[in-house]
Amino acid sequence: MINVLIADNHPIVTLGIKEVLKNTSDIEVVADVTSTTALFKALEKVSPDVIILEMDIPEINGIATLRKLKQEYPETKVLMYSGQSEDVYALSTIRAGAFGYLSKAADTEYVITAIRKVAEGNMFITNELAQRLAFDEGTQKPRRFFRKLSTREVEVLKLLASGKRNKEVAEGLNLNEKTVSTYKARLMRKLNVDNLVDLLQQAKALELY
Repeated sequence: MINVLIADNHPIVTLGIKEVLKNTSDIEVVADVTSTTALFKALEKVSPDVIILEMDIPEINGIATLRKLKQEYPETKVLMYSGQSEDVYALSTIRAGAFGYLSKAADTEYVITAIRKVAEGNMFITNELAQRLAFDEGTQKPRRFFRKLSTREVEVLKLLASGKRNKEVAEGLNLNEKTVSTYKARLMRKLNVDNLVDLLQQAKALELY
């Protein structure tokens, strides 16, 4: 039996996943939580094989939560689940240690397939995404830019794009302000811009907000 924990702050999404999984004979939802605090409290009581983790779960962002899970519960496999752009976040989350990435726009059948594959220790992304990541055509300029960015740079860029100031970004990612300024300068250089407005335009092109 594959034990699953759902970490998502949208009740309808959680209910939908449970509905998809209820007729499977090999998958059981052992807990569901709506915040990172609740997630780590739940892990003191249950030992899921797979955690379905919403990218924008409250309190700590998804990638930071993923890193903490990898440190404290290295045997538990994480499947990131999000409405955010696949092209930006799939590679970012996998680099951070996720076993798979599933878009909320994907067909429901993918949920079962993804859980089974991740539980076996295999990587999961949709075939469509795999093809888009493999072929970098002229229409996919944002993806070429994204490949230049580290996971942490994507996190910083996303928070800046959401309107956070350097201090708030630093607090959200447990960094100091000077480090955030360094990341900002690095992002400007990598994305070939020289001001914050243009940087946020690049964030928009990368579908970060």
